[in-house]
Amino acid sequence: MNTGLFPPSKRGGLLFHALLLVALAGLSAWGFWQLSATAVGPAFVLYLLVGLIAFAPIPLLGYRAYALYRAQYRLDRDTLELRWGLRNEIIPLADIEWVRPVEDLTHPLAAPPIPMPGAVLGLRRHRDLGIVEFVASTWRGLLLVGTPKRVYAISPAQPADFLDTFARAVELGSLREAPPKSLYPSFVFAHAWESGLVRYLWLAGLFLNLGLAAWISLLIPSSPFFALGYRPDRSPDAVPSGQLIIIPLVSAFLSLVGWIAGLFFFRWGKRQTISIVLWGASALSSLFFLLAVLFIVMTPM
Repeated sequence: MNTGLFPPSKRGGLLFHALLLVALAGLSAWGFWQLSATAVGPAFVLYLLVGLIAFAPIPLLGYRAYALYRAQYRLDRDTLELRWGLRNEIIPLADIEWVRPVEDLTHPLAAPPIPMPGAVLGLRRHRDLGIVEFVASTWRGLLLVGTPKRVYAISPAQPADFLDTFARAVELGSLREAPPKSLYPSFVFAHAWESGLVRYLWLAGLFLNLGLAAWISLLIPSSPFFALGYRPDRSPDAVPSGQLIIIPLVSAFLSLVGWIAGLFFFRWGKRQTISIVLWGASALSSLFFLLAVLFIVMTPM
């Protein structure tokens, strides 16, 4: 029996995430753009909140889109593997007690918290099944996989083919004893945190960005204008002080991108050096932004 690959339905979920990401990114960019040209006051705070609130879910939505794009259910004679972003579950076929459609349940199964097209994820307790973990992109064609540990809800695009392949795999029997494996995104974070160097780089980047944000928040009300350099005639290039808010925002954005990219590479032992370089570069860039503010303060008007 060959390995069966059963991807979940992806098109609708990816389109939904793409449209939502574009809308939120546009709204956030608009808020920060208006912020840079607004004097300190109620409007300034409003634009700041719009920019931050619109940006806040973008990293999560981006990860969910990536996870859906890479999602796969892999079934062979020995194991069932559920891949969903950094989530990876390998279930020995001998541990699977049953597989059935969700419609066969006597009592309905409630959806996990905040289900979205392409991301039906999370845990839900069922009165008959106990804990159910959703690793699915849609409710349509949802299958339940029962194991002694818990029940998994999956959504292969071709559920009938999946059930047929599973039945043939059970009839043929396993060729080897495969160990179970559970990998969660939090495991990657915890594993990286065990390294003293990683902790130092993470905390250095965090405190540099917090210090930069605190410094800018004190500078903006202190003067209506700041010089970002000099014009060709050697006169100061003065800008409204509100534009300084862009500095900590860009610094935090670059640090966040570097941190996420570092976690992505840290999963593989041979690529952990790339993670260290990325986290070190993120901390260094935050330091450069801090020095840039120092030069701005020292530039006479």
